[in-house]
Amino acid sequence: MRILVVEDETKVARALQEGLERQQYEVVVAGTGEEGFYLVSAEEFDLVILDLMLPGRDGLQVLGTLRKRGLVTPVLILTARDAIEDRVQGLDKGADDYLVKPFAFPELLARVRALLRRGRTQQVALRLQLADLEMDLVPRRVRRGGKDVECTASIPGTPKDEALESKAGVLPAACLKAHFASTSACLH
Repeated sequence: MRILVVEDETKVARALQEGLERQQYEVVVAGTGEEGFYLVSAEEFDLVILDLMLPGRDGLQVLGTLRKRGLVTPVLILTARDAIEDRVQGLDKGADDYLVKPFAFPELLARVRALLRRGRTQQVALRLQLADLEMDLVPRRVRRGGKDVECTASIPGTPKDEALESKAGVLPAACLKAHFASTSACLH
């Protein structure tokens, strides 16, 4: 199981990494919101542990953007912000759980296990495939015949990028087949 920890406090990040690795999790640490956003967009994780008070792009901005793009990976907010309004805002932005610092590590582990159990049953397909054409919705990568395809512009008459960011990132199958068929024709 891969966990992304987005935490700017070095001591906290190191303690989380060491503790989670002792439990046999693979842990990747990002020190800024921008780095965390990049990593979760480019790689697959089973869980994200996200601080809110990050340099540059804060945790709520990262979370909001990821959810708008259809990311369904469970997110646990781990922050010093302890006001009820902060908790409500974090959960409303798309967090699956919220834990306030300082925290007891056994409680964090219990929450991690619970989110990972739930996350496995809630995952939806974020990779679409038609013949040798594949599209990963979260990192926004397209491959044809196993080779990356650079996509720089939309194709007239096909679903636009905003449609892929629609609620839950779900499009009707017929719409996707039409999009893949027209995209496929343009790539030949």
